[in-house]
This record gives sequence, C-alpha cells and structure tokens, in this order.
Amino acid sequence: MKVRNLETPALVIDRQEMEKNLQRMNGLLEGTCLKLRPHYKTHKSPVIARMQLENGACGITCSKLSEAEDLANAGIEDILIANQVVQPSKISRLAHLAGRCRLTVCVDQEENIRALSAAAVLAGTQIHCYVELDIGMNRCGVTTFEDFYRLAALLEELPCVSYDGVQAYAGNLAHEYEKEKREAATAANEKRLKELLAYLSERGIESREVSGGSTGTVALKTKSTVYTEIQSGSFIFLDMAYRGMNTVFQNSLFVMATVISAGPDHFVIDAGIKSICPDQGNPGIVGHAYESINLSEEHTAFYGEHSFQVGDMVQVIPGHCCSTVNLFDEMYLVSRTTENEQIQDAVIEDCLPVVSRGRAR
Repeated sequence: MKVRNLETPALVIDRQEMEKNLQRMNGLLEGTCLKLRPHYKTHKSPVIARMQLENGACGITCSKLSEAEDLANAGIEDILIANQVVQPSKISRLAHLAGRCRLTVCVDQEENIRALSAAAVLAGTQIHCYVELDIGMNRCGVTTFEDFYRLAALLEELPCVSYDGVQAYAGNLAHEYEKEKREAATAANEKRLKELLAYLSERGIESREVSGGSTGTVALKTKSTVYTEIQSGSFIFLDMAYRGMNTVFQNSLFVMATVISAGPDHFVIDAGIKSICPDQGNPGIVGHAYESINLSEEHTAFYGEHSFQVGDMVQVIPGHCCSTVNLFDEMYLVSRTTENEQIQDAVIEDCLPVVSRGRAR
C-alpha cells in the first residue's frame, strides 16, 4: 500500500531521511569522546530505540519510569531516566526495574537518595545515579558545588546506589536562535562543568559521565568537551522549531492530512491541535509558505495563495515532533524508491505502534 491510500491524519516516517539523520549524528560525534544516548520521548517506539542502539548509541534516555519499563520490556539493557523519581510507589517499582537492566536516575535531594538506597536494598538491586546540576533551565538540579559534592558523597556512602556522574541538560539553549548567544552560553556551561569536576576530584570523587546536550547544541560540542553523553532526541525526526536552527538534520516525520475545504486565498486540512502539537510553534507544509495559519481542534487553515484542491493530500511538518508523536497510536514507516519521489507515492514498509504513548507516570 502507498501513503496516498492512508486515511488522514496519519503519522509517517521517511525511513531514508531518518537513517541519514542517524548517520549525520554519527558524523558530528566522530573524533570526540561523546557517546549518543538518544531520548526516547521523541519517538516512544522500542523498535526505533533498537535501531539507534544498532547504529552505535550507548543506551537510551527517557523521561518517565513508565517509559523505562516499556524499554526494559523490549529488552533494552541500558536506560537513563533523566528525571527525579520521588513517589514511594514509583521508587519501589524503580528499584525492582533495576534488576532487569542497567538503570540510572537523576537526583538532587538527600531524602530521595536515602529512599532510593533503602528500596534498592530491599529489592537486592543497584541503582546508578547522576546528580543533576542546574545550568540554566531553572528547573531541577542543585545550584552550588557544595550541594553537589554533598549528594555525590552520600551516594558513594550508601548501599545499593552509586554516583555515576553529572546530569547537565541546558534545554534553555535547545531553541536559542541567536548563534552567538547559543555559543557563548554553551562555552560558559563547559567552563562551569570543568570547574565542578575539578572541585569534586580534589575531594576524592570522580565522575564517570557528564550527560546532557540537545539537538540544537550538539554541533557545538568540541573535541575538548567535558560531556561524555548526548541526550539528543529530536534529531532523528526534526520539526519546524528546529528548522530555524540550521542544523545538519532534515525532516523525516510528517503528518499526512487531506484538504477538506479550499477558497482562492486559503485552504483547510483535516488535522488540528489534536494531531499536530503546536507547543513549540506552528506547523508547516513541505514546499510551501503561507501568510498566516489558524489551528483549531480538528482543523488547520492556511492563508495565502495556493493551488490545492479539495481531496489533495498534504505533507505537514509538525511544530514539535515529540509532542505530536504522543498524539498518535501508530506511525507508518515508508520507503521512497528515489530521493525525488513524493512521499504520497512511497510504499508503506511497516506500521510501528507508539508503545509509550501517554506514559506520563
């Protein structure tokens, strides 16, 4: 079956472009000490996670315990939850999950560390931990070297937990469009992290990993970077928000939609906010630009000159790929026979369930 035979809205992955994005990432990391630990939240598919591991990724990053459980169920052996897990019921689940894979979690509170240790002792497992340093997100993480050292030392003291390194995610720079500002802030973060590592080393604590980074900043990581892991997620699909960053990556994820109404100065498709997430900006249509866009729940209206007719299928680039994937039950993996072949004429190779859709716990 071809893409044009799908009922819309439908989520489609251009396999060739996705695989090229994997190779583009490898090219950026070549010659550095960086390993790719891609973020699962972008695709929520164990099949794609395994593709990334086969392409050289050292493990998988996720945001939620429930996502980590899905990954472990799929046989993924090295998982990082780049978040804090603090509810007692979840800590118990996490401790038992650590018996099925190499599991790392982020921490920034002493009480949480003690609870993780106690749960791991009961489960007879080992929980690896990254202490999170706030480097500009103003979200989670400690803010002083003294607090960081105190938590790292506690992890080295307590049973069944270990200090494995630093979580330092500068998500505030992921979509910083001013190149000079992005470069300056990235350099400042590198300097601060070097100072932290030296501070810890002087006190007898060594950090095995420094983990973080995003699609928007990975190209700035030089051979001398202190980072050892890149948690980039969106690079594999890209979206409209990242198109303005002029990265080496190209769009491989699209929402196929149908024109359901058309006038001389606008047209309307059958996909709105419930199938194209606009939390990081408006969607676009491949090969076209419009004066303005209006999204509602089930429709998107594009205003400006056009040549579309009712019934035409259009190729929509979502504003934010990660949130858009979470709106669908499945993604269609398609293969084009040539680079110039229209996506509508591509053959559907597989239907991948979005296994971790809605996993917010």
